[in-house]
Amino acid sequence: MKKSTWLLLLVASLGYFVDTFDLVLFVVIGKSSLAEMGYSGASLDHMRLLLFDIQMVGLLIGGVVFGILGDKKGRLSVLFASIILYSVCNIINGFISDIYSYSALRFLAGVGLAGELGVGVTIVAETMPQKIRGYGTSILAATGVLGAVVAGLIGDTFYWRYAFFIGGALGILLLLLRIGTYESEMFLHASASKKERGNILKLIRNPKSRKIYILSLLVGIPVFFVVTILMQMAPSLAEELGIKGAITTGKAVAFIYLGLAFGDVLCGVVSQKLQSRKKAIGIFQISSLIISLVYLNLHGQSAYVFYVVCVLMGISTGYWIVMITMGAEQFGTNIRSTVATTIPNFVRGAAIPISMLYAFIGSMNEFNIIQAAIITGLLCFSLAIYANYALPETFHKDLDYLED
Repeated sequence: MKKSTWLLLLVASLGYFVDTFDLVLFVVIGKSSLAEMGYSGASLDHMRLLLFDIQMVGLLIGGVVFGILGDKKGRLSVLFASIILYSVCNIINGFISDIYSYSALRFLAGVGLAGELGVGVTIVAETMPQKIRGYGTSILAATGVLGAVVAGLIGDTFYWRYAFFIGGALGILLLLLRIGTYESEMFLHASASKKERGNILKLIRNPKSRKIYILSLLVGIPVFFVVTILMQMAPSLAEELGIKGAITTGKAVAFIYLGLAFGDVLCGVVSQKLQSRKKAIGIFQISSLIISLVYLNLHGQSAYVFYVVCVLMGISTGYWIVMITMGAEQFGTNIRSTVATTIPNFVRGAAIPISMLYAFIGSMNEFNIIQAAIITGLLCFSLAIYANYALPETFHKDLDYLED
């Protein structure tokens, strides 16, 4: 493989590193930053959730905007534009002292972050040889999840303003790697064609494309069931289960993300060995369902056993990057960036209806929070397993073509 291809893989991987770094950094330092602004108790928790939702809205909007621009203007230009926006917002975020500026910057940072993962996967898929494409996305995934680990360490070690400065500086340093990179040849071929690029309406108007796109979204729903319900609600679920020992959200995040880092690599390797994206994802989906049910039935177990299951749950849910890769491989070069960028951000947005469904079921008198989580999880996994089964296989697919 060419040296320039390795450099592109490095840039895309570090872009995902920055993505996960920021998302987890706010989870870690959100409380201390808002406390300094005068929030406490219930108002602090409410504002943390509000800022998180504001950033998620930014991700949804940015996913569409940067995805379309990636098809119209080029993969690399969009990747670096998104990094610039994120980096500048984080540096400014270190200076603010009011909630209105904080909200605006979290929204803009979300918009910036939205372009990094999808465009990165698109670049890797289009530049690496078909036979080792899965290994490339595995490297991207592993590097990205390490961003969550580093964010946890920085957020716990540094004053929150300095943590934002560090996050912005990491993005600026990443821009220096632009030297020596080149645009995807597949995109250059597409740009020379007269066919329209980046038209998201193609995914809506064409029944076949619409069906494949929706199925590609549904495949990833269990990932955010685990992250939204089983990870963030870990202390409450552990209390209901009678777990012996203290369970904290921070440790649950650390152990589940540790598993995710390994799982993303493992799923990529499995897909290469089986020469099938669908089979690898299916194996991980079934495993994730089983381990999630085990997690929700750990009645009276120790904290040690609880955290071990968190790691296993993270591993089994680690089909995230393979899922995005398969989604990108389903469509032609003139719409691929739009697909690969919107899929992960729309799936992230699924956290909102998932949490609403969980809250609705939990509000019924006949169900406790464990039963509500089981019912919500079974619905999420059923939709995802069916979607994976219904999608075409893409492992051997030649990606150098255009959508009509």
